[in-house]
Amino acid sequence: MTALITSPATQAPLGSRLSAGAVTTMFAVNGMLLGGYGGSLPSLRERLDLTATQIALMLFCGGVAGIVSMQIGGRLADAVGARKIALVGLPVIIAACVTIGLAPSFALAVVGSVLIGLGNGAMDVAMNALGVQVEQARRKPIMSFFHAFFSLGNFAGAGAVLLIALAFSITGADIVLPVMISLSVVALGVLGLLVKITPEAAVVEHTVDGVRRRIPRVAWVLGAMALAFGLAEGTAVDWSSLHVTDVASVDSTTGSLGLIAVSGFMVVIRLLGDRLVTRFGRRSVVRFGGICAALGYLAVTLVSSLPLLIAGWALVGFGVGMIAPQVYAVAGHIGGGRVLAVVVTFGYAAFLMGPAVIGFLVDHLGIHHAMAVPAALSAGIIALAATMPKSDDDLHSTAS
Repeated sequence: MTALITSPATQAPLGSRLSAGAVTTMFAVNGMLLGGYGGSLPSLRERLDLTATQIALMLFCGGVAGIVSMQIGGRLADAVGARKIALVGLPVIIAACVTIGLAPSFALAVVGSVLIGLGNGAMDVAMNALGVQVEQARRKPIMSFFHAFFSLGNFAGAGAVLLIALAFSITGADIVLPVMISLSVVALGVLGLLVKITPEAAVVEHTVDGVRRRIPRVAWVLGAMALAFGLAEGTAVDWSSLHVTDVASVDSTTGSLGLIAVSGFMVVIRLLGDRLVTRFGRRSVVRFGGICAALGYLAVTLVSSLPLLIAGWALVGFGVGMIAPQVYAVAGHIGGGRVLAVVVTFGYAAFLMGPAVIGFLVDHLGIHHAMAVPAALSAGIIALAATMPKSDDDLHSTAS
């Protein structure tokens, strides 16, 4: 992979604190908009009187749009620079949020969902690709830090639903418009800042002596790992609260402690993750993450008391939070946006479809025992981690 590690003189160097701050802000605003969208879905359902099938169709259309956009966006990020693609993707997401906020019908809500998929797919790949270049220029890990701010932004976006509801005494269907408009206004302000401070990214070449190089075989192994942790993370996000509620026989409010534990420990480990990578290497961190996630999922299949269930889900969040930033970082290092598009697509698809698969298993095995499936997949990550480079010095040999 041929890549420059500094930007033109008109922009901050890729290795500067300002460039790292720009990418951190990208991850945070992306997470904020997606969190607001997810947090508004129940109210949107109420406003448009949507059925479960209509919600599923809307999310499916957005997911397909996202997968297509990732493939195109990853290649464009290499061809013209990740900065341009990320800064184009963000206003598309903003437009999508406004569309959903104003949507008077199911059809227009689907249009908004598709726009979110298109904008987020391109921005997701591009901001990860830009993050990898910042990491290369800094010569020390920072991808976990970026992903931590995505999680924090996601939490803030979802929390804005409750905050606006309490501040303005708005409930139910009426909350969708003020939330979407408020977050869009914030994001527009952030976009103006990002245009000024985001560094130019290097163009990534995939040809040698005029011959286009194939995608390295290790990319498909990384894709398999992304498939495993995508399902494990998606299951934790969508099913942890339901699992705690049903297994511990508590009310739904108390059951939400499951998701709180998952989310909180994901943020904690992502804030600490770069230090762990510096000390132990990406392979060891991913392997340890797989061990923690597998043990956490094993615990929630075997115990039924509330404290032990919360501890198990906290261990799941602690484990899965380590894995994605490192797998995506390796993908970006060995093949830029093109390889990132492949790997992120596997993780994104599993995150979207995995919870539905788990739902099918819940119907047939029960919610307690269905968690054995993500436990097994997390254990698979432990074995697959052996294919990752021991250190960043080995990345170029891995790519060849």
